[in-house]
Amino acid sequence: MPSVNSPEESAEIRQIEYLSPATDVNMSDGYFQIARTDHFWVRRRFEVLQKLAGEMVSQAVEIAEVGCGHGLLQRQVEDTYGKPVTGFDLNVYGLKHNVSRISRVCCYDINQKDEEFRGEFDLILLFDVLEHIPDEDSFLQAILFHLAPEGTLVMSVPAGEWAFSSYDRAAGHVRRYSIQSLRKVVERNILEIKKWSYWGLPMLPTLVMRKLRAEKDEDARNAYAAGFDTRTKGLNEGLAFLSKCELIPQRLAGTSVMTVLQRR
Repeated sequence: MPSVNSPEESAEIRQIEYLSPATDVNMSDGYFQIARTDHFWVRRRFEVLQKLAGEMVSQAVEIAEVGCGHGLLQRQVEDTYGKPVTGFDLNVYGLKHNVSRISRVCCYDINQKDEEFRGEFDLILLFDVLEHIPDEDSFLQAILFHLAPEGTLVMSVPAGEWAFSSYDRAAGHVRRYSIQSLRKVVERNILEIKKWSYWGLPMLPTLVMRKLRAEKDEDARNAYAAGFDTRTKGLNEGLAFLSKCELIPQRLAGTSVMTVLQRR
């Protein structure tokens, strides 16, 4: 497996601000060992963010990422927009290997609701986190505590409820979403979808194959590694090219769905 500290992202062990005690989270450390900023899926996710909400990122004054892990999205925003992104997470393994350069890196439980952060952020990024959370409602209410009254929440989650498999369980997923099921969650938390798009449509065949393969693999760790690791640079670049073969926004289907949300 490639190291999270690849040559182009080499970083010393980060100094973490411990605002909450470190806590075990429902997240596989395997993700941190495989995912890098050059991974095709990480690149495509950021491209979709730019298409749906790039102007909002450009205009935001205070940005936070909840579930920042080892800082891939923070680093992408830094490199593209020149802005810091305050990162919150409880997974110390991820935080210690965070590759951001100018952003805060905080071990912080958003349910703690520190007054320092009340309404602090005009943009919050929540990427591939909600699917790990058993209680969606209390988690989203904690997010809203940190969001400015007119702020924006951009959220991406895995799509395709039919595709849930041992891969998801190994990754720490509790569920996958459709736009219909996600809309129910956000609306009961007084949020409104301003923009949305499925993404990853060209990758749907690989999602089907991953589900079939994962169900045959008794070792959950193997299922996860086989489902996310691209293994070679050539395959990674080929998948990166394929992943771009869709228009954004699109409402057909995808391996993920991204939404731009504001309070109603």
